[in-house]
Amino acid sequence: MTIVKKLMTGVLFIAITITLFSFDLPTGWFKAGSDPKSYDMGIDKGAGQNGKNTATIKSNAKKIKGFGTLMQNCLPDNYLGKRVRMTGMVKTKDVSDWAGLWLRVDEKSSNNSPSFDNMKDGKKDRSIKGTTDWTKYEIVLDVPLNSSNLAYGALLVGTGQIWFDDIKFEIVDNSVATTGKDKEAMMPNKEPVNLDFEK
Repeated sequence: MTIVKKLMTGVLFIAITITLFSFDLPTGWFKAGSDPKSYDMGIDKGAGQNGKNTATIKSNAKKIKGFGTLMQNCLPDNYLGKRVRMTGMVKTKDVSDWAGLWLRVDEKSSNNSPSFDNMKDGKKDRSIKGTTDWTKYEIVLDVPLNSSNLAYGALLVGTGQIWFDDIKFEIVDNSVATTGKDKEAMMPNKEPVNLDFEK
């Protein structure tokens, strides 16, 4: 009986430990990346701004060569032929390599991504490192007419923890510069151009 009690106590202790370090996945989001098993991802209740819930990605291994991302996909229909700005609030703690928001536009019947930015591999490196307080970040990309999917989320490379919240999408005009790698030639012109073929 004593052995059983000890075993049960051990199981209970393990269960409590797992509960303390696991997060429920937010509805509509899923885990991905090159090494998602090295991260705990989900909702960190009460850890957001003003005591609200926030999403988090936290490393659970001492050494990680890959990355983890909490992400989702959606149809691009509302943004076809438009320039889109995605904004979000991010906070970090002890990020050993880098972290950031990311947005990718996928193309129909192709493995190509005409537009992409993860805050490191865009037009310039804006990746987040170390420990930072809540800060607003943005990504601006064009969504060509032949786009089939928008993929987006936040990622953590290496060890540490990030929190992210208040992800928003809005259509902006061409006066707002894009931040990522894109093929601007695929976007439709606002009006006819070079009709006399002199350019």
